[in-house]
Amino acid sequence: MKKTLFFLCMLLSITAVVAQTSTANLFEKANKSYKDGKYNEAIKLYQEIEAKDSVSSTLYYNIANSYYKLNSVANTIYYYEKALKLDPLNTDASNNLEFARRMTIDNIEELPKTFLQRLEANYIQKLSYNQWSSLAVFLSFLASILFLLFYVSSISNRKRIYFLTSILSFFLLAISVFISYNQYQKAIKTKTAIIFSSKVSVNNAPTLNSNEVFVLHEGTKVNILDALDNWKKIKLADGKIGWISANALKEL
Repeated sequence: MKKTLFFLCMLLSITAVVAQTSTANLFEKANKSYKDGKYNEAIKLYQEIEAKDSVSSTLYYNIANSYYKLNSVANTIYYYEKALKLDPLNTDASNNLEFARRMTIDNIEELPKTFLQRLEANYIQKLSYNQWSSLAVFLSFLASILFLLFYVSSISNRKRIYFLTSILSFFLLAISVFISYNQYQKAIKTKTAIIFSSKVSVNNAPTLNSNEVFVLHEGTKVNILDALDNWKKIKLADGKIGWISANALKEL
């Protein structure tokens, strides 16, 4: 029985190593194709990696860069957004996304934000809920160690320092858990998408004979509020709302 478990573990380890090696080789080939100016070939190789669920912010960033070279506006913005969704601290993706947005036709001005909304956008959303949860785990270990040091220390000054820092760590832990939970809830409730049609009408109702209220072009980011049959109810950053064909956009 023990030998069987040992060989099974060995087999799983070897399989994992082979899979990682295969992904690394594909990534290296894709990077070489990109450097050689073979952008379509690079995209195909990157998307092979994506199909294996070996996704990362770097992978999406590289795909976006390849589409940028091909002047594919919607795909460029879509993959930069995907990169930032996994890692909001990816400054290269954030900076390049700003350049890519200049390629879009629609000029949509965001509604003014409240103080709390600015605080959330500028600070809290700089980390994903996974990163906030990782911070919470680190703080839990730190707080436990500091409390243990407080318990075993016999020097009064050190005990005071360990006690105060452990309390601070527990306080920061509670804040991190709260933020992580709220970020997660917001992530699963908030649906966004990128317009992929070169030009599409947005109507006031989810029917073909409804009235057109405005027009959107490829690359524009929208929030999805509702869905009905083959229609999506969307909202723009400036507050405009309407219904659009589901085929015209791609969810992030």
